[in-house]
Amino acid sequence: MIAPRSKYPTAAPYLPQRISLTTLKEAVQECRGCDLYQLATQAVFGEGRKSAKLMLVGEQPGDQEDQTGKPFVGPAGRVLDEVLQEVGIPRNDVYVTNAVKHFRFTLRGKRRIHGKPTMAQTNACRPWLEAEISVIKPQMIVAMGATAAMSLFGPTFRLTQRRGQPFVSQWARWCMATVHPSSLLRVPDEIDRGEAWSMFLEDFQIVADEYASSMKQQLANAKRSRR
Repeated sequence: MIAPRSKYPTAAPYLPQRISLTTLKEAVQECRGCDLYQLATQAVFGEGRKSAKLMLVGEQPGDQEDQTGKPFVGPAGRVLDEVLQEVGIPRNDVYVTNAVKHFRFTLRGKRRIHGKPTMAQTNACRPWLEAEISVIKPQMIVAMGATAAMSLFGPTFRLTQRRGQPFVSQWARWCMATVHPSSLLRVPDEIDRGEAWSMFLEDFQIVADEYASSMKQQLANAKRSRR
C-alpha cells in the first residue's frame, strides 16, 4: 500500500487489515511512515508473549537491534536484563518494544551514533505501538525514557516530574515512567553511575511489587473460578 507523499505522514496506511503480532511484524518491514526507513537495516518490532501482563516500551532500536532485528539485545538490553533479574521479573514474561521501530543514527567514521528521534518521527510511528498494545492488552506498561513516555502519555508528560509514580492511563490500569537503561551507560562518573543504577533499580522494584501483586490476584481469581 502506498502512503501519500509528505515529509512525515503516518504509519497508519501500512498497518495490516488483520491485526496480530505476526501480521504486524511482517507489515512493519514495509513501513514508509517517516524517513527513518531509508538508512536503517530493518524495522525492529516488539518481542514477547501475547499473554504478557507487563509491557516495557523504550525509545528506538540501537545499532545491535538494527542489525539483528530484535529489541533490547545490545548494551541497554543487558542493563535491562540485569535489573529484571535483580527484582525477580522473568524477561520471558515481559513484552518489550520501542516507540520508534527504525534506528535513527548519524555516521561518525564507520561508527553509527545514536540519534534521538524527532517528535514528528515518533508520532508517525505511533500506530505500530498502539496496535501492539491493542493485541497484548497489558495490565501494566512502563515507559523507559522521555521519548517513550511522551509517545504514550502525550507531549506535556514530564519524566523528570513523574518518574517512578504509578498512574492509570488509557493504555493500561497501571502505568509508570522511568529513564531508559541506556542513560545509565552514559554516566561517566563511577559514583554517579552507582546512584543512577540504584534509582533505576528502585523504580523497577515498584514495578516488581505491583507485578507480583497482580499475578497473585490473578492466581486467586483462577482458583475461585474453579470452585
